[in-house]
Amino acid sequence: MKKANATTGKPPKTFVLDTNVILHDYRCIYNFQENNIVIPIVVLEELDKFKKGNEQINYNAREFARILDSIAGNQVFTNGVALGENLGRLCIATGKPFTQEMMDSFDEVTPDHRILAVAYDEKKKRPSEVTVLVSKDINLRMKAKSLGIDAQDYLSGQVKDVDHIKKDAGTLEVDAAQIAALYSGSEGISVAALKLGQPLYANRIVILKSGDASALACYSKRSNRLMRVDKIRAYGIEPRNAEQTFAMHVLTNPDIQLVSLTGIAGTGKTLLALAAALAQEEKYDQILLSRPVIPLQNQDMGFLPGAINEKLMPYMLPLYDNLTVIKSKLKPTSREAVHIEELQRQNKLMITPLAYIRGRSLNNTFFIIDEAQNLTPHEVKTIVTRAGEGTKMVFTGDIQQIDSPYLDIRSNGLTHLSDRMVGEEIFAHVNLVKGERSELAELAGKKL
Repeated sequence: MKKANATTGKPPKTFVLDTNVILHDYRCIYNFQENNIVIPIVVLEELDKFKKGNEQINYNAREFARILDSIAGNQVFTNGVALGENLGRLCIATGKPFTQEMMDSFDEVTPDHRILAVAYDEKKKRPSEVTVLVSKDINLRMKAKSLGIDAQDYLSGQVKDVDHIKKDAGTLEVDAAQIAALYSGSEGISVAALKLGQPLYANRIVILKSGDASALACYSKRSNRLMRVDKIRAYGIEPRNAEQTFAMHVLTNPDIQLVSLTGIAGTGKTLLALAAALAQEEKYDQILLSRPVIPLQNQDMGFLPGAINEKLMPYMLPLYDNLTVIKSKLKPTSREAVHIEELQRQNKLMITPLAYIRGRSLNNTFFIIDEAQNLTPHEVKTIVTRAGEGTKMVFTGDIQQIDSPYLDIRSNGLTHLSDRMVGEEIFAHVNLVKGERSELAELAGKKL
């Protein structure tokens, strides 16, 4: 498999891939440049267990099997097969015996330990070259390092800088006359008249200040002007702080088709999105609310009683809770409260698992995806590409509270979306920083 780098003359590295890397990105083998890739045969055994199902990982398992079938020949078990121009070679390694060191460290012969045995064997075969185990499992990476094997996370697609995603609204110092001009009409104020340290990007939200006076504004790239942002009340829900006011503005702006809302628990992300959707329901054929199903403590849904809808109900309860909050703000006999009941009866307002969305084409739909930090970048891409004409998508979540064991603040789909889409005219991002659920909830979010 050896093939020196044409530029440096150094031998390529060898990357041994864990199963979870392939389930995260089925095209991962093409992201290691000129370096060689080794896939332990136990990985194929594990992938075989994921082939059936409607989740993204099931799709990834099937797609990788198709890719492997199209490129693999007999050489894949010996010298490996070339992956393409400027790429390395792919080899499938059969099972390797445990060394005495491994037997002393690990009692059980598990798939993870069999993968470690392959990585250990690759390292011993080429001691002068670099062998790296690539896994999204932190514990497996630690076990590898205990054996002297280099290990790292799958880095492709990870966001390097997440600070801009976690920031609250920026502040611009302006003249009092400019704030007065912002309030006096609907034309906004020209950015050319402001002294900016750096250019603004599309739909950038800012707080303008001049002494004790202040105003909320949003940058319109099309007109190159800062437009006033007013507080909007929707279905009994009124913004309580600047960030919530910005969020309601982008949620109700028809020119913005894709929104990401981040923030700790209790900042009102999903509640604002649902209220904004209800306030605009006449523009859409349907309002959909969904969230990924992440069983706590890795407990499979099969343990829950009832049919599939009953099994899924506990995971959808937080969405129903937000609907209950909105109803509580309305009089039971009010037009809005009655209308919510009608929308639910007519299936125009639906709460559904994400697995039921796959493969659909969503036209004229207001689609809210909650807990999006538990999605992979590829899952987010799959969802967004479902959007048809007249559809608006809103992704909400806390990028610092991730339930999936193989995602983190830099690799999850919500971070990826918020980073890659910045500057696009049809996209807006707002980070909510102040908890409004209760004083207790905000304190817990910060201190615990």
